[in-house]
Amino acid sequence: MKKNKSVQSPFGHDGVKSGFLRVLPGFLIPALGAVGALLIYILLMSATPLSPAWTGLVILGLYLVGVSVAAIVMKPRIDLEIKQSDLHPLLGEIMLSSMSEVCCPVLLTGKSDRRIIWYNKEASEVLKSEKSLKGADISKILEFNRSPDETEEFCSATFAGRQFVVKQSIIRVGVEAYVLHSLIDVTELEEAKDTLRRRETVVAYVMVDNLEEMLSQEQEEYRLASSSTETILRTFATEAGGVLKEYQKEKYIFLFNRESFDRFVEQKFDILDKIREVRVGSGSIPITVSMGVANIEGTLAEKEKAAQSALELALQRGGDQAVVKHPDGSQSIFGGRTKTLQKKAKVRARIVANEILVKISEASNVIIMAHKRPDFDAFGASIGMARFAMFCGVPVNVVTDFSFGGIEKCLDWIKDEKDYKGILVSREAALDLVTPDTLLIIVDVNNPRVYEEPHLAESCRDIIIIDHHRKTEDFAKEPLITYIEPSASATCELVCEMLEQVLPSELLLPREADIMFAGILLDTNQFRKNTGTRTFSAALYLRDHGVDISAVQEFFKTTLDEYERENKFRSSVEIYRDVAAISVGDTVGDAEDSIPAARAADKLLELEGIKASFVIVKMPDAIHISARSVGTINVQLILEKLKGGGHFDSAGAQIKDKGVKEVVELLKEAIDKYLDESK
Repeated sequence: MKKNKSVQSPFGHDGVKSGFLRVLPGFLIPALGAVGALLIYILLMSATPLSPAWTGLVILGLYLVGVSVAAIVMKPRIDLEIKQSDLHPLLGEIMLSSMSEVCCPVLLTGKSDRRIIWYNKEASEVLKSEKSLKGADISKILEFNRSPDETEEFCSATFAGRQFVVKQSIIRVGVEAYVLHSLIDVTELEEAKDTLRRRETVVAYVMVDNLEEMLSQEQEEYRLASSSTETILRTFATEAGGVLKEYQKEKYIFLFNRESFDRFVEQKFDILDKIREVRVGSGSIPITVSMGVANIEGTLAEKEKAAQSALELALQRGGDQAVVKHPDGSQSIFGGRTKTLQKKAKVRARIVANEILVKISEASNVIIMAHKRPDFDAFGASIGMARFAMFCGVPVNVVTDFSFGGIEKCLDWIKDEKDYKGILVSREAALDLVTPDTLLIIVDVNNPRVYEEPHLAESCRDIIIIDHHRKTEDFAKEPLITYIEPSASATCELVCEMLEQVLPSELLLPREADIMFAGILLDTNQFRKNTGTRTFSAALYLRDHGVDISAVQEFFKTTLDEYERENKFRSSVEIYRDVAAISVGDTVGDAEDSIPAARAADKLLELEGIKASFVIVKMPDAIHISARSVGTINVQLILEKLKGGGHFDSAGAQIKDKGVKEVVELLKEAIDKYLDESK
């Protein structure tokens, strides 16, 4: 154990030597006087001898003179030593008096038990204590925002509605430690800050999602619906004290204060529900709007940019929702309970196709990647974009998981085509193909956590994303082109539309068309769900390029092993909340179980009254969930609570480091929250 260092005196001596000097002047002055008198006497006697009487008188006189001179010389040092010795108690009295009279509350507590030892008059008045505060636990008097940490110099607390910043100072006396608490009242300051915060401008973009698509052929109905929608929006803006300006047809910028924003959040942006009640025309599909809100600090330009980004995310998630950007980079999402209406126009497909043509032509080579455990849609979209790159004359490779049996039939179907010799490569080989000018095209996925090879996305500077799943979050690296259309039935549908715009008809191979057709069949469940005019238009385009329907149907046939794998998910089904079917695989599965699990989820929707199904399978690396819906429950929103994602009526999730029972409980909680919020 280290010893405490002694306190240094003003003269540079330690405590022991300082004590010796305080005693020394008591005998030093007479001694110096005697020595001085003796020296003078010797000098006088050497010059003129005196009688003994006169000699004594001279010595006495000289001694008195020497003592006086020595006393005058030593007096400042004696006074200084006396003041230094009295300094600590003197300062203690001064500090105690100052803290007692200081205008802010001060309390002294023990460091370990936090009980009050002493407090000043101001503390007694501010804390309004009629009895002594001594011995009381300071945490029982002041309401700290969180338990005070002795290592923190400042913390915050409240008392009787007043807010305080508490400065904590550690005081050590010997082995004992104490905490001095100085309270600074910041109530008025916080109220002023809150007032400024509530008055701060919030920027939002509002866009009507589907009005033109719904009523493109009914102009009279369109005018009525447009007028009704705008009336609701303007009433909403007026009640919020905001400004709503239409800058383009059915697109608005909305300015309001943060106080109104807090109310919108509390009401969960119920404007979405009010707009959804507008139903006109021959159909029963509701009109919806999307909103992007910038709840951030910064300039109006920065807020406008954040609001635009939030609106794009809302649209890429399928519309009918409000996305809010927060200062910490996080986001909140409200709504998203209406299935996306499929767009009829292909204008955007033509624009995106031409943009991709330019980017491919500028690249040194192209790498195409889908998601882990690819299905027919993922592989078909990869093949379609490979043909796109071949048309541009740029070297292309498709990242392929050769060990996954789900696409084995597709691999066998395409591998004999001479155009695909050396095109299909493994994840490891693809990483070796990356150059500074490589263009990476990612299809059928926009969630980095489930990319076939995440390191590939990190290594490539230029990225294009084509997908039909709802976007879950902002990208860490902004892609050159993002083509996400949740209204599309499959990514193969989007790729077909682009190929139709730019590719000469004779260049698409029949076997390429077969695989893309299989992708559309898979994601539409044989054209039984999520179809529209664009879906059948893409199928017709592929049919014109030589699709062999009987060969494609062979892709969907199952082996006896797959049939048995699928059946094991039907043996233990729980009906939850009367609308959801939950099935759990009874054994640890492997990668080959993902497809039977998805098929089992589709089959469970055939049960009477079931609107959503969830199949849980335990894999060696994680627990997987396949979810399906008949179109009235958004399974993507449910699985997003478990860090998953997907489509309105088809989604999935992978959960690590948790047991099956725990995952089932988390899933039920997510279902409960979704259904309760829907009410």
